Amino acid sequence: MTETPYRPRTGRPHVVIVGSGFGGLFAARKLKDENVDVTLIDRTNHHLFQPLLYQVATGILSSGEIAPPTRQIFDGEQNIRVVKGEVTDIDVDGRTVTSKLGDRVQAWEYDYLIVAAGAGQGYFGNDHFAKYAPGMKTIDDALEIRSRIIASFEHAELANDPAERERLLTFVVVGAGPTGVELAGQLAELANRTLKSSYRSYNPHAARVILLDGAPQVLPPFGKRLGRNAQKQLEKLGVSVKLNAMVTDVNEYGVTYKNAEDDSVETIPSYCKIWSAGVAASPLGKMIADQTGIECDRAGRVPVNPDLSVGEHKNVFVVGDMMSLDGLPGVAQVAIQGGEYAADLITAETEGGEIAENAAREPFEYFDKGSMATVSRFAAVVKMGKVEVTGFLGWVLWLAVHLMFLVGFRNRLVSVISWGLNVLTRDRYQLVSTRQQMYARTAIDRLIELTGDDTGIRDKKGISEIERGDK
Repeated sequence: MTETPYRPRTGRPHVVIVGSGFGGLFAARKLKDENVDVTLIDRTNHHLFQPLLYQVATGILSSGEIAPPTRQIFDGEQNIRVVKGEVTDIDVDGRTVTSKLGDRVQAWEYDYLIVAAGAGQGYFGNDHFAKYAPGMKTIDDALEIRSRIIASFEHAELANDPAERERLLTFVVVGAGPTGVELAGQLAELANRTLKSSYRSYNPHAARVILLDGAPQVLPPFGKRLGRNAQKQLEKLGVSVKLNAMVTDVNEYGVTYKNAEDDSVETIPSYCKIWSAGVAASPLGKMIADQTGIECDRAGRVPVNPDLSVGEHKNVFVVGDMMSLDGLPGVAQVAIQGGEYAADLITAETEGGEIAENAAREPFEYFDKGSMATVSRFAAVVKMGKVEVTGFLGWVLWLAVHLMFLVGFRNRLVSVISWGLNVLTRDRYQLVSTRQQMYARTAIDRLIELTGDDTGIRDKKGISEIERGDK
Protein backbone atom coordinates (compact mmCIF):
# COMPACT_ATOMS: atom_id res chain seq x y z
CA MET A 1 0.00 0.00 0.00
CA THR A 2 1.25 3.51 -0.76
CA GLU A 3 2.38 5.48 2.32
CA THR A 4 0.71 8.69 1.16
CA PRO A 5 -2.86 8.64 -0.18
CA TYR A 6 -3.03 9.75 -3.78
CA ARG A 7 -4.57 13.02 -4.92
CA PRO A 8 -4.13 14.85 -8.25
CA ARG A 9 -1.44 17.52 -8.36
CA THR A 10 -3.61 20.16 -10.00
CA GLY A 11 -4.49 21.80 -6.69
CA ARG A 12 -8.18 21.57 -7.48
CA PRO A 13 -10.72 19.94 -5.17
CA HIS A 14 -10.69 16.15 -5.54
CA VAL A 15 -13.99 14.28 -5.81
CA VAL A 16 -13.98 10.51 -5.34
CA ILE A 17 -17.02 8.61 -6.63
CA VAL A 18 -17.54 5.00 -5.60
CA GLY A 19 -19.66 3.06 -8.07
CA SER A 20 -20.31 3.45 -11.80
CA GLY A 21 -24.02 2.64 -11.73
CA PHE A 22 -26.68 5.24 -12.42
CA GLY A 23 -25.82 7.43 -9.42
CA GLY A 24 -22.06 7.41 -9.95
CA LEU A 25 -22.22 7.73 -13.73
CA PHE A 26 -24.57 10.70 -13.78
CA ALA A 27 -22.66 12.42 -10.97
CA ALA A 28 -19.41 12.08 -12.93
CA ARG A 29 -21.10 13.33 -16.10
CA LYS A 30 -22.27 16.42 -14.27
CA LEU A 31 -18.73 17.10 -13.01
CA LYS A 32 -16.99 16.83 -16.38
CA ASP A 33 -15.27 20.08 -17.39
CA GLU A 34 -15.87 21.53 -13.91
CA ASN A 35 -13.12 22.96 -11.75
CA VAL A 36 -12.57 19.68 -9.90
CA ASP A 37 -10.68 16.43 -10.39
CA VAL A 38 -12.79 13.27 -10.31
CA THR A 39 -11.70 9.72 -9.53
CA LEU A 40 -14.39 7.14 -10.32
CA ILE A 41 -13.78 3.75 -8.65
CA ASP A 42 -15.74 0.59 -9.38
CA ARG A 43 -15.14 -3.14 -9.01
CA THR A 44 -16.20 -3.68 -12.64
CA ASN A 45 -15.02 -1.99 -15.83
CA HIS A 46 -18.51 -1.12 -17.07
CA HIS A 47 -21.66 0.85 -16.39
CA LEU A 48 -24.58 -1.55 -16.05
CA PHE A 49 -28.11 -0.75 -17.24
CA GLN A 50 -29.55 -3.07 -14.62
CA PRO A 51 -33.27 -2.86 -15.62
CA LEU A 52 -32.48 -4.77 -18.83
CA LEU A 53 -30.51 -7.62 -17.27
CA TYR A 54 -33.49 -9.93 -17.67
CA GLN A 55 -33.24 -9.47 -21.46
CA VAL A 56 -29.65 -10.72 -21.35
CA ALA A 57 -30.80 -13.68 -19.24
CA THR A 58 -33.51 -14.57 -21.76
CA GLY A 59 -31.48 -14.08 -24.94
CA ILE A 60 -32.91 -10.85 -26.38
CA LEU A 61 -29.89 -8.58 -25.83
CA SER A 62 -26.19 -9.26 -25.45
CA SER A 63 -24.34 -8.06 -22.37
CA GLY A 64 -22.46 -5.42 -24.38
CA GLU A 65 -25.64 -3.54 -25.24
CA ILE A 66 -26.41 -2.82 -21.59
CA ALA A 67 -22.89 -2.62 -20.15
CA PRO A 68 -20.62 -0.17 -22.02
CA PRO A 69 -17.03 0.15 -20.74
CA THR A 70 -16.75 3.04 -18.28
CA ARG A 71 -13.39 4.15 -19.68
CA GLN A 72 -14.90 4.62 -23.12
CA ILE A 73 -17.76 6.67 -21.70
CA PHE A 74 -15.28 9.14 -20.15
CA ASP A 75 -12.47 8.73 -22.65
CA GLY A 76 -12.36 12.41 -23.64
CA GLU A 77 -12.96 13.91 -20.18
CA GLN A 78 -9.57 15.08 -18.94
CA ASN A 79 -10.68 15.80 -15.37
CA ILE A 80 -12.13 12.31 -14.83
CA ARG A 81 -10.00 9.29 -14.00
CA VAL A 82 -11.54 5.80 -14.03
CA VAL A 83 -10.07 3.21 -11.65
CA LYS A 84 -11.00 -0.44 -11.36
CA GLY A 85 -10.87 -1.84 -7.84
CA GLU A 86 -12.85 -3.12 -4.88
CA VAL A 87 -13.29 -0.42 -2.23
CA THR A 88 -12.22 -2.07 1.01
CA ASP A 89 -12.16 0.89 3.38
CA ILE A 90 -13.58 4.38 3.78
CA ASP A 91 -12.20 6.69 6.49
CA VAL A 92 -14.60 9.61 6.77
CA ASP A 93 -12.49 11.44 9.37
CA GLY A 94 -9.24 10.92 7.49
CA ARG A 95 -11.01 11.63 4.17
CA THR A 96 -9.57 8.62 2.39
CA VAL A 97 -10.92 5.73 0.33
CA THR A 98 -8.91 2.52 -0.09
CA SER A 99 -9.33 0.27 -3.12
CA LYS A 100 -7.82 -3.10 -3.98
CA LEU A 101 -7.19 -4.81 -7.32
CA GLY A 102 -5.37 -8.12 -6.94
CA ASP A 103 -2.43 -7.38 -4.64
CA ARG A 104 -2.41 -3.69 -5.58
CA VAL A 105 -3.80 -1.52 -2.79
CA GLN A 106 -4.22 2.23 -3.19
CA ALA A 107 -5.54 4.94 -0.91
CA TRP A 108 -7.25 8.00 -2.36
CA GLU A 109 -7.56 11.31 -0.53
CA TYR A 110 -10.74 13.24 -1.22
CA ASP A 111 -12.35 16.59 -0.56
CA TYR A 112 -15.78 15.29 -1.52
CA LEU A 113 -17.00 11.70 -1.58
CA ILE A 114 -20.03 10.36 -3.42
CA VAL A 115 -20.84 6.77 -2.51
CA ALA A 116 -23.09 5.12 -5.09
CA ALA A 117 -22.12 1.46 -4.73
CA GLY A 118 -25.69 0.22 -5.19
CA ALA A 119 -27.19 -2.94 -3.75
CA GLY A 120 -26.92 -6.67 -4.18
CA GLN A 121 -29.56 -9.36 -3.96
CA GLY A 122 -31.18 -9.77 -0.57
CA TYR A 123 -32.41 -13.11 0.76
CA PHE A 124 -33.96 -11.91 4.04
CA GLY A 125 -31.37 -13.67 6.17
CA ASN A 126 -31.31 -16.84 4.05
CA ASP A 127 -28.17 -16.23 2.04
CA HIS A 128 -27.74 -19.98 1.48
CA PHE A 129 -30.67 -19.76 -0.96
CA ALA A 130 -28.32 -18.03 -3.41
CA LYS A 131 -26.55 -21.30 -4.19
CA TYR A 132 -29.71 -22.68 -5.79
CA ALA A 133 -31.61 -19.51 -6.75
CA PRO A 134 -29.24 -16.81 -8.04
CA GLY A 135 -30.37 -13.22 -8.09
CA MET A 136 -30.03 -10.87 -11.02
CA LYS A 137 -27.89 -7.85 -10.16
CA THR A 138 -24.81 -8.29 -12.37
CA ILE A 139 -23.82 -9.41 -15.85
CA ASP A 140 -22.41 -12.59 -14.30
CA ASP A 141 -25.80 -13.27 -12.69
CA ALA A 142 -27.66 -12.84 -15.99
CA LEU A 143 -25.27 -15.10 -17.90
CA GLU A 144 -25.47 -17.79 -15.22
CA ILE A 145 -29.27 -17.64 -15.24
CA ARG A 146 -29.30 -17.88 -19.05
CA SER A 147 -27.13 -21.00 -18.84
CA ARG A 148 -29.43 -22.52 -16.21
CA ILE A 149 -32.49 -21.81 -18.36
CA ILE A 150 -30.95 -23.39 -21.46
CA ALA A 151 -29.64 -26.32 -19.40
CA SER A 152 -33.18 -27.01 -18.22
CA PHE A 153 -34.44 -27.46 -21.77
CA GLU A 154 -31.39 -29.47 -22.86
CA HIS A 155 -31.60 -31.90 -19.95
CA ALA A 156 -35.32 -32.29 -20.53
CA GLU A 157 -34.60 -33.44 -24.09
CA LEU A 158 -32.69 -36.43 -22.68
CA ALA A 159 -34.85 -37.18 -19.64
CA ASN A 160 -36.78 -40.47 -19.70
CA ASP A 161 -38.56 -40.10 -16.35
CA PRO A 162 -41.74 -37.95 -16.79
CA ALA A 163 -41.46 -36.60 -13.23
CA GLU A 164 -37.86 -35.56 -13.74
CA ARG A 165 -38.71 -33.91 -17.06
CA GLU A 166 -41.51 -31.99 -15.36
CA ARG A 167 -39.05 -30.78 -12.69
CA LEU A 168 -36.59 -29.70 -15.38
CA LEU A 169 -39.30 -27.77 -17.21
CA THR A 170 -40.60 -25.99 -14.11
CA PHE A 171 -39.17 -22.48 -13.69
CA VAL A 172 -39.76 -20.71 -10.39
CA VAL A 173 -39.29 -16.96 -10.09
CA VAL A 174 -39.41 -15.61 -6.53
CA GLY A 175 -40.54 -12.00 -6.29
CA ALA A 176 -43.34 -10.28 -8.23
CA GLY A 177 -41.73 -6.87 -8.53
CA PRO A 178 -40.78 -5.43 -11.95
CA THR A 179 -37.81 -7.78 -12.42
CA GLY A 180 -39.78 -10.89 -11.48
CA VAL A 181 -42.75 -9.95 -13.66
CA GLU A 182 -40.59 -9.14 -16.68
CA LEU A 183 -38.52 -12.28 -16.28
CA ALA A 184 -41.55 -14.54 -15.86
CA GLY A 185 -43.15 -13.08 -18.96
CA GLN A 186 -40.02 -13.59 -21.06
CA LEU A 187 -39.56 -17.16 -19.82
CA ALA A 188 -43.10 -17.94 -20.96
CA GLU A 189 -42.48 -16.37 -24.37
CA LEU A 190 -39.16 -18.21 -24.69
CA ALA A 191 -40.83 -21.58 -24.11
CA ASN A 192 -44.04 -20.99 -26.03
CA ARG A 193 -42.70 -18.99 -28.96
CA THR A 194 -38.93 -19.07 -29.47
CA LEU A 195 -38.31 -22.74 -28.66
CA LYS A 196 -41.67 -24.19 -29.59
CA SER A 197 -40.29 -26.41 -32.38
CA SER A 198 -36.68 -26.77 -31.27
CA TYR A 199 -36.87 -30.07 -29.38
CA ARG A 200 -37.92 -33.52 -30.55
CA SER A 201 -38.68 -35.58 -27.45
CA TYR A 202 -41.08 -33.08 -25.87
CA ASN A 203 -43.00 -29.87 -26.57
CA PRO A 204 -41.50 -26.82 -24.81
CA HIS A 205 -45.05 -25.58 -24.37
CA ALA A 206 -45.17 -28.06 -21.49
CA ALA A 207 -42.82 -25.78 -19.51
CA ARG A 208 -44.34 -24.26 -16.37
CA VAL A 209 -43.41 -20.78 -15.19
CA ILE A 210 -44.41 -20.08 -11.58
CA LEU A 211 -44.18 -16.62 -10.01
CA LEU A 212 -44.17 -16.53 -6.19
CA ASP A 213 -44.55 -13.53 -3.91
CA GLY A 214 -45.44 -13.04 -0.27
CA ALA A 215 -47.48 -9.92 -1.09
CA PRO A 216 -51.20 -10.09 -1.89
CA GLN A 217 -50.73 -8.61 -5.37
CA VAL A 218 -48.33 -8.38 -8.30
CA LEU A 219 -46.28 -5.15 -8.55
CA PRO A 220 -47.38 -3.65 -5.19
CA PRO A 221 -45.90 -0.14 -5.82
CA PHE A 222 -47.94 0.19 -9.03
CA GLY A 223 -51.33 0.01 -7.32
CA LYS A 224 -54.11 -2.57 -7.47
CA ARG A 225 -55.40 -1.81 -10.97
CA LEU A 226 -52.03 -2.14 -12.70
CA GLY A 227 -51.15 -5.12 -10.52
CA ARG A 228 -54.30 -6.94 -11.62
CA ASN A 229 -53.62 -6.02 -15.25
CA ALA A 230 -50.05 -7.36 -15.09
CA GLN A 231 -51.24 -10.58 -13.41
CA LYS A 232 -53.91 -11.05 -16.07
CA GLN A 233 -51.35 -10.62 -18.85
CA LEU A 234 -48.98 -13.09 -17.19
CA GLU A 235 -51.71 -15.69 -16.77
CA LYS A 236 -52.66 -15.19 -20.42
CA LEU A 237 -49.08 -16.23 -21.26
CA GLY A 238 -49.47 -19.33 -19.10
CA VAL A 239 -47.60 -18.08 -16.01
CA SER A 240 -48.93 -19.43 -12.72
CA VAL A 241 -49.02 -16.57 -10.18
CA LYS A 242 -49.05 -17.60 -6.51
CA LEU A 243 -49.48 -14.69 -4.08
CA ASN A 244 -49.30 -14.64 -0.27
CA ALA A 245 -46.62 -17.29 -0.76
CA MET A 246 -43.77 -17.00 1.74
CA VAL A 247 -40.73 -18.97 0.60
CA THR A 248 -39.34 -21.03 3.48
CA ASP A 249 -36.72 -23.16 1.72
CA VAL A 250 -34.79 -23.37 -1.53
CA ASN A 251 -32.63 -26.37 -2.31
CA GLU A 252 -31.34 -28.38 -5.24
CA TYR A 253 -34.65 -30.18 -5.60
CA GLY A 254 -37.02 -27.20 -5.60
CA VAL A 255 -38.76 -24.43 -3.65
CA THR A 256 -40.92 -24.73 -0.55
CA TYR A 257 -43.39 -22.00 0.39
CA LYS A 258 -46.04 -21.37 3.02
CA ASN A 259 -49.42 -19.97 2.05
CA ALA A 260 -50.05 -17.01 4.35
CA GLU A 261 -53.84 -17.40 4.02
CA ASP A 262 -54.25 -20.96 5.27
CA ASP A 263 -50.74 -21.86 6.54
CA SER A 264 -50.51 -24.75 4.09
CA VAL A 265 -47.03 -25.73 2.90
CA GLU A 266 -46.18 -26.77 -0.65
CA THR A 267 -42.95 -27.81 -2.36
CA ILE A 268 -42.51 -27.14 -6.08
CA PRO A 269 -39.97 -29.46 -7.74
CA SER A 270 -37.82 -27.25 -9.97
CA TYR A 271 -34.38 -27.35 -11.53
CA CYS A 272 -34.16 -23.63 -12.40
CA LYS A 273 -34.98 -21.20 -9.60
CA ILE A 274 -34.43 -17.42 -9.85
CA TRP A 275 -34.58 -14.95 -6.95
CA SER A 276 -35.79 -11.36 -7.42
CA ALA A 277 -37.49 -10.73 -4.09
CA GLY A 278 -35.23 -8.35 -2.17
CA VAL A 279 -32.16 -6.15 -2.07
CA ALA A 280 -29.32 -5.57 0.37
CA ALA A 281 -27.34 -2.34 0.18
CA SER A 282 -23.58 -2.42 -0.26
CA PRO A 283 -21.73 -3.10 3.03
CA LEU A 284 -19.92 0.20 2.48
CA GLY A 285 -23.08 1.83 3.80
CA LYS A 286 -22.70 0.20 7.19
CA MET A 287 -19.01 1.11 7.19
CA ILE A 288 -19.91 4.78 6.79
CA ALA A 289 -22.82 4.61 9.22
CA ASP A 290 -20.69 3.06 11.97
CA GLN A 291 -18.17 5.90 11.68
CA THR A 292 -20.80 8.62 11.74
CA GLY A 293 -22.94 7.29 14.59
CA ILE A 294 -25.89 6.40 12.37
CA GLU A 295 -27.83 3.14 12.27
CA CYS A 296 -28.63 1.54 8.92
CA ASP A 297 -32.11 0.23 8.21
CA ARG A 298 -32.91 -3.49 7.77
CA ALA A 299 -31.82 -3.42 4.13
CA GLY A 300 -28.47 -1.83 5.01
CA ARG A 301 -29.40 1.60 3.67
CA VAL A 302 -27.91 4.73 5.26
CA PRO A 303 -30.25 7.44 6.58
CA VAL A 304 -29.08 10.68 4.96
CA ASN A 305 -29.71 14.38 5.55
CA PRO A 306 -32.01 16.37 3.23
CA ASP A 307 -28.90 17.31 1.21
CA LEU A 308 -27.93 13.59 0.91
CA SER A 309 -24.92 14.07 3.19
CA VAL A 310 -24.27 11.77 6.13
CA GLY A 311 -24.41 12.98 9.72
CA GLU A 312 -22.05 15.89 10.33
CA HIS A 313 -19.91 15.07 7.31
CA LYS A 314 -21.18 17.52 4.73
CA ASN A 315 -18.58 16.37 2.20
CA VAL A 316 -19.80 12.76 2.16
CA PHE A 317 -22.86 11.93 0.04
CA VAL A 318 -24.68 8.61 -0.21
CA VAL A 319 -27.01 8.22 -3.20
CA GLY A 320 -29.15 5.63 -4.95
CA ASP A 321 -29.96 2.21 -3.49
CA MET A 322 -27.67 2.84 -0.51
CA MET A 323 -29.56 5.82 0.90
CA SER A 324 -32.69 5.99 3.03
CA LEU A 325 -34.68 9.22 2.70
CA ASP A 326 -38.42 9.81 2.92
CA GLY A 327 -39.23 6.28 1.77
CA LEU A 328 -37.80 6.83 -1.72
CA PRO A 329 -37.69 3.59 -3.76
CA GLY A 330 -34.51 1.95 -4.99
CA VAL A 331 -35.04 2.78 -8.66
CA ALA A 332 -32.81 4.23 -11.35
CA GLN A 333 -34.37 7.70 -11.30
CA VAL A 334 -33.69 8.15 -7.57
CA ALA A 335 -30.03 7.28 -8.17
CA ILE A 336 -29.74 9.50 -11.26
CA GLN A 337 -31.31 12.54 -9.65
CA GLY A 338 -29.40 11.99 -6.40
CA GLY A 339 -26.07 11.74 -8.21
CA GLU A 340 -26.75 14.86 -10.26
CA TYR A 341 -27.91 16.76 -7.18
CA ALA A 342 -24.72 15.94 -5.25
CA ALA A 343 -22.60 16.91 -8.26
CA ASP A 344 -24.43 20.24 -8.60
CA LEU A 345 -23.79 21.01 -4.92
CA ILE A 346 -20.10 20.25 -5.34
CA THR A 347 -19.89 22.40 -8.48
CA ALA A 348 -21.51 25.33 -6.72
CA GLU A 349 -19.22 25.02 -3.70
CA THR A 350 -16.01 24.73 -5.76
CA GLU A 351 -16.78 27.29 -8.44
CA GLY A 352 -13.63 29.31 -7.85
CA GLY A 353 -11.36 26.31 -7.50
CA GLU A 354 -11.61 26.45 -3.72
CA ILE A 355 -14.14 24.91 -1.35
CA ALA A 356 -16.77 27.28 0.00
CA GLU A 357 -17.23 26.47 3.68
CA ASN A 358 -20.72 26.39 5.25
CA ALA A 359 -22.47 27.16 1.97
CA ALA A 360 -26.27 27.06 2.13
CA ARG A 361 -27.83 24.02 0.47
CA GLU A 362 -31.30 23.49 -0.92
CA PRO A 363 -32.71 20.08 0.09
CA PHE A 364 -32.91 17.28 -2.45
CA GLU A 365 -36.29 17.06 -4.14
CA TYR A 366 -37.12 13.92 -6.05
CA PHE A 367 -39.23 14.28 -9.17
CA ASP A 368 -41.15 11.05 -9.72
CA LYS A 369 -41.11 10.33 -13.45
CA GLY A 370 -43.15 7.20 -12.99
CA SER A 371 -42.64 3.45 -12.92
CA MET A 372 -43.01 0.87 -15.66
CA ALA A 373 -42.71 -2.83 -16.29
CA THR A 374 -43.11 -4.83 -19.48
CA VAL A 375 -44.93 -8.15 -19.32
CA SER A 376 -44.43 -9.36 -22.89
CA ARG A 377 -44.41 -8.13 -26.47
CA PHE A 378 -47.04 -5.41 -26.85
CA ALA A 379 -47.97 -5.44 -23.15
CA ALA A 380 -46.61 -3.24 -20.36
CA VAL A 381 -47.88 -1.29 -17.37
CA VAL A 382 -46.87 2.32 -16.74
CA LYS A 383 -47.64 4.55 -13.75
CA MET A 384 -46.88 8.28 -14.02
CA GLY A 385 -48.46 10.06 -11.07
CA LYS A 386 -52.20 9.57 -11.42
CA VAL A 387 -51.86 8.49 -15.05
CA GLU A 388 -51.92 4.73 -15.63
CA VAL A 389 -51.22 3.19 -19.04
CA THR A 390 -51.43 -0.46 -20.05
CA GLY A 391 -51.19 -2.64 -23.13
CA PHE A 392 -49.58 -1.59 -26.41
CA LEU A 393 -49.26 2.12 -25.55
CA GLY A 394 -47.57 1.23 -22.27
CA TRP A 395 -45.18 -1.04 -24.17
CA VAL A 396 -44.27 1.79 -26.59
CA LEU A 397 -43.62 4.14 -23.66
CA TRP A 398 -41.48 1.48 -22.01
CA LEU A 399 -39.40 1.08 -25.19
CA ALA A 400 -38.90 4.84 -25.59
CA VAL A 401 -37.82 5.45 -21.98
CA HIS A 402 -35.39 2.53 -21.84
CA LEU A 403 -33.92 3.47 -25.20
CA MET A 404 -33.35 7.02 -24.00
CA PHE A 405 -31.33 5.93 -20.96
CA LEU A 406 -29.12 3.39 -22.73
CA VAL A 407 -25.58 4.75 -23.00
CA GLY A 408 -24.08 5.11 -26.47
CA PHE A 409 -25.50 5.42 -29.99
CA ARG A 410 -24.43 1.91 -31.01
CA ASN A 411 -26.10 0.33 -27.99
CA ARG A 412 -29.35 2.16 -28.75
CA LEU A 413 -29.22 1.17 -32.42
CA VAL A 414 -28.46 -2.50 -31.76
CA SER A 415 -31.11 -2.68 -29.05
CA VAL A 416 -33.76 -1.25 -31.40
CA ILE A 417 -32.80 -3.81 -34.05
CA SER A 418 -32.89 -6.65 -31.50
CA TRP A 419 -36.29 -5.57 -30.18
CA GLY A 420 -37.59 -5.24 -33.74
CA LEU A 421 -36.40 -8.73 -34.64
CA ASN A 422 -37.99 -10.09 -31.48
CA VAL A 423 -41.31 -8.61 -32.61
CA LEU A 424 -41.08 -9.70 -36.25
CA THR A 425 -39.61 -13.18 -35.71
CA ARG A 426 -39.64 -15.75 -32.94
CA ASP A 427 -35.85 -16.17 -32.96
CA ARG A 428 -33.54 -14.89 -30.24
CA TYR A 429 -29.89 -14.42 -31.14
CA GLN A 430 -28.24 -14.33 -27.71
CA LEU A 431 -28.98 -17.80 -26.34
CA VAL A 432 -25.39 -19.01 -26.22
CA SER A 433 -24.72 -21.01 -23.06
CA THR A 434 -21.30 -22.12 -21.81
CA ARG A 435 -19.99 -24.22 -18.94
CA GLN A 436 -17.99 -21.23 -17.75
CA GLN A 437 -21.14 -19.14 -17.38
CA MET A 438 -22.85 -21.96 -15.49
CA TYR A 439 -20.06 -22.76 -13.03
CA ALA A 440 -18.00 -19.55 -12.81
CA ARG A 441 -19.60 -18.44 -9.54
CA THR A 442 -18.57 -21.68 -7.82
CA ALA A 443 -15.06 -21.40 -9.23
CA ILE A 444 -14.73 -17.78 -8.08
CA ASP A 445 -15.86 -18.73 -4.57
CA ARG A 446 -13.14 -21.40 -4.57
CA LEU A 447 -10.59 -18.87 -5.83
CA ILE A 448 -11.45 -16.51 -2.99
CA GLU A 449 -11.00 -19.34 -0.48
CA LEU A 450 -7.53 -20.06 -1.84
CA THR A 451 -6.16 -16.59 -2.55
CA GLY A 452 -8.28 -14.09 -0.66
CA ASP A 453 -9.46 -12.28 -3.81
CA ASP A 454 -11.20 -13.06 -7.08
CA THR A 455 -8.72 -11.70 -9.61
CA GLY A 456 -6.35 -14.63 -9.93
CA ILE A 457 -3.47 -12.17 -10.29
CA ARG A 458 -0.19 -13.53 -8.99
CA ASP A 459 1.40 -11.63 -6.15
CA LYS A 460 4.85 -10.07 -6.17
CA LYS A 461 6.49 -13.02 -4.40
CA GLY A 462 5.62 -15.60 -7.03
CA ILE A 463 2.89 -17.68 -8.52
CA SER A 464 -0.41 -18.28 -6.79
CA GLU A 465 -1.43 -21.45 -4.95
CA ILE A 466 -3.79 -22.36 -7.78
CA GLU A 467 -1.00 -22.19 -10.35
CA ARG A 468 1.29 -24.27 -8.08
CA GLY A 469 -1.46 -26.78 -7.41
CA ASP A 470 -0.82 -26.72 -3.65
CA LYS A 471 -4.53 -27.01 -2.89
